[in-house]
Amino acid sequence: MKPCAFDYVRPADLASALDTLSAGADVRPMAGGQSLVPVLSMRLARPARVMDVSRLRELQAGGRQGDVLELGAAVTHARIEDGIAASFAQGYLTHVAGGIAYRAVRNRGTVGGSLAHADPIADWPVALLAAGASVVAASAAGRRELPLETFADGPFSHTLREDELLVSIRLPWRSEATRWAYAKLARKAGEFAQAIAAIVIDRPAGYARVAVAGAGGTPMLLPALAERLLRGELRGFDLAQAGQALRGGGAQADDLHAAAVALRRTVQELS
Repeated sequence: MKPCAFDYVRPADLASALDTLSAGADVRPMAGGQSLVPVLSMRLARPARVMDVSRLRELQAGGRQGDVLELGAAVTHARIEDGIAASFAQGYLTHVAGGIAYRAVRNRGTVGGSLAHADPIADWPVALLAAGASVVAASAAGRRELPLETFADGPFSHTLREDELLVSIRLPWRSEATRWAYAKLARKAGEFAQAIAAIVIDRPAGYARVAVAGAGGTPMLLPALAERLLRGELRGFDLAQAGQALRGGGAQADDLHAAAVALRRTVQELS
């Protein structure tokens, strides 16, 4: 199929992009296009205008600023894989980026585009949730910062207003003692995942988060399990316990086997 006709615009700077959104002319922002272009081609979205933000300098920055790592929304998976955030949490983000699809996709796809697409079993929503990320949304009226757990309000749905653009992702810096585990179940490398589990634990800071995708709905946090992991109480964690933790945490899926397998792998690695 082919997309419906639309106007293509490429603003010169962020201010121009925000002015375009504030005009309220049914605009869909596009960065790498790895998610939006297939949606347009299947005519699941029929915007009047597509606004290309991939070259906006303000969305390309990435690096540590004090106690925070900030990534521009248009930073590609490939740039993260190649080391733009290699010193964060002992290479956690580098590892996640390197496992996304194929290099051709990683060269174009962006971290902000992935979050805005809100695929419930994509890598970045669950990986960044485990790392305690927040997102910054900008409009012509100003900016606001949202915890990532409040950003997606359902599969393929988010809480951005029509006049807002996702401009950056912020993550609290983690100590050198940080450990992490990441497990993705897929039929073969590069394919869509069946389930993903991610854990980030920074014991000196008293921080631990366990996040799971593929248990129904949006990626979920398991705070009770994270507390037990922080206290060292999860040795011998098995598949049955993983299933119980998911159900106790509010998992919605009828079949939790893949999510339980991913969760067991990550917990066992860090116990």
